[in-house]
Amino acid sequence: MKKIFLFLLLTPLFFKGYSQEINRFNPDTIKTITLDSTVNIKAERLNIETFINAIINDTTFYQSFRDMKRYSFIAENRIYTYDKKNKVDGRIYRKLRHNNSGPYKIEYLVKQDTGKVFKKNGKYQLYTVEMFDYIFMNAYSTDFVKNAPMDGKKGGTTNEGYKEKLKTLIFNPGRPVKGIPFIGSKTEIFTANMRQYYDYGFTSGTYLDSIPVYRFKVSVKPELSSWTKDGIMIKELVTIFDKRNFNILGRYVDMKYSNMLFDFDVQMNIEMGYFGEDKLPTKITYQGNWNVPLKKEERASFLILHKDYKLEKTK
Repeated sequence: MKKIFLFLLLTPLFFKGYSQEINRFNPDTIKTITLDSTVNIKAERLNIETFINAIINDTTFYQSFRDMKRYSFIAENRIYTYDKKNKVDGRIYRKLRHNNSGPYKIEYLVKQDTGKVFKKNGKYQLYTVEMFDYIFMNAYSTDFVKNAPMDGKKGGTTNEGYKEKLKTLIFNPGRPVKGIPFIGSKTEIFTANMRQYYDYGFTSGTYLDSIPVYRFKVSVKPELSSWTKDGIMIKELVTIFDKRNFNILGRYVDMKYSNMLFDFDVQMNIEMGYFGEDKLPTKITYQGNWNVPLKKEERASFLILHKDYKLEKTK
């Protein structure tokens, strides 16, 4: 049960509504966007359904992670864990070279750990950090493989099942995620029943100073009662679309939920950049708190930066 809830808390690929923002890495794609004005829907010949359908049917966001296999690049990973007073009690820093010029290999350029990071048996203190390491550290060699399932179904070990559910939440927001008690249907924010609780809108802007984009935002209606808001898990979903081809270049999610079994407050953001004809991940940020009865509360934040992409020969 602990792993189910912890896996879930890594899933926000992507909000900032009524949850209290944790002042750590402030993961919000809008920070790299200069907004213009509200888009004239008639002039642009767009509507809300255009964006919703694009999000539901998109496969390019996931493909961007798989495309990293064709590149060598540098990754800088910073992880912080916190005590109950939000003071840092553990730090992890990794600078790695992912070499795909031949047989895949990874070289640690810098590897630093301080504070409460590992247990006596060598495993991470926090399951949140373990999942981060498994999903993103291994993504380049094992996780994001060709034809991997994207429906959230369990395959193989229990951890494999959690991993698939996580990928569904990150790369296919709006779809149900089965197998998580009291949560599965709460992720279906685009159904007729759930739409009554959300506002939908989009604006025009510029991403990374040069790319014309639409910023599509789904957020909980402010006029809802506190009781209704508390029952809504996804508080906000922001997706950044390239105007020229409708590619998804960024996603930000804010999730908060509490019941007698667990509570969590999580934000996550993923940003892409163009490298030749490919779009590839450049920044991933996560911050979150979660708590399960009889278990230690987990508080952590991550900052992942990718740079120096170099296209290698096709294998």
